[in-house]
Amino acid sequence: MSLPRIAVDAMGGDEGVRVMVEGAALARRRHDRFKFLLVGDEDRIKRALENHPNMRGASEILHAADVVSGDEKPTQALRRAKTTSMGMAINAVKSGAAGAAVSAGNTGALMAMSKMALRTMPGIDRPALAALLPTLGENDVVMLDLGANTECDARNLVQFAIMGAAYARIVTGREAPRVRLLNIGTEEIKGTDQVQAAAAQLRAATGLALSFDGFVEADKINRGDVDVVVTDGFSGNIALKAVEGAARFVGDLLKRSFMSSLRSKIGFLISRPATELLKHHLDPNNHNGAVFLGLNGVVVKSHGSANALGVANAVAVTARLLEERLTERISADLAELGEGNLRGFQGQEGDAAA
Repeated sequence: MSLPRIAVDAMGGDEGVRVMVEGAALARRRHDRFKFLLVGDEDRIKRALENHPNMRGASEILHAADVVSGDEKPTQALRRAKTTSMGMAINAVKSGAAGAAVSAGNTGALMAMSKMALRTMPGIDRPALAALLPTLGENDVVMLDLGANTECDARNLVQFAIMGAAYARIVTGREAPRVRLLNIGTEEIKGTDQVQAAAAQLRAATGLALSFDGFVEADKINRGDVDVVVTDGFSGNIALKAVEGAARFVGDLLKRSFMSSLRSKIGFLISRPATELLKHHLDPNNHNGAVFLGLNGVVVKSHGSANALGVANAVAVTARLLEERLTERISADLAELGEGNLRGFQGQEGDAAA
């Protein structure tokens, strides 16, 4: 059974067409049900496809003359949505020509275009950017928002919790994912008014397919004791980059230590299986594929520096969300909560962070 085809912004990312096409081809070698709409410069895409015969019968090219640059403001990119590879990939989802879209391009532009074309789901005030982070447990942890909304009220955080739990049920298999709000402490008296109000609402809510257990501090995100970490986009983006920076720091420190002397080099050879396992676990390409939750359609953001393996993983995430009907799950959970339960929490208009 074939899945709806996936629109791939072939021009996005640091290396563009070569890596995006190679990643799609790798994903198809793993799962031959995948089909693609490759959006971008037709001549460059055709040349890239010459090296991947498994893609010939599984992909169609949609020519796009323009590209969204990495430093382009979302408002500027919106004006060219009909001619850029990113905008055309998203519009393919809107029109039904594709079931989902994947891009490694400008995050702020991708969010702005996605929100404009697909609109937010009924019952959701703002979409959120969610990603999987590695943990010491059996499963990765879902964290949101990671930069789509720099300021959030309690209502937004409650909605993020519901969307994150729906996503976590797909990737972890847990019927009631463990959800916590990111805070400066685990005590009930800690946190801003918005965090406190969101916690009160989640504690009082009934019928939700999640287990709310209060707060989590940033140093416990990767311990494996929580399935969904909820926060505003400002704090989430900082926390994400701190985690990624710490992972690179540990890797560079180990490399420097192992190269410091002959004895250290011998020690490296002995411990190489363990260090390779660590490298694999911390490699962002193995956790690639952030999702814009809360839209009337599936849009996945691949890391701009992702290699072919990372792109393949982003495609696999996209396909799984289509197969598991993520948007329908979120709608069902919102219906369980009921609009009346959110009374008193006023939504606010958000701004997307680049």
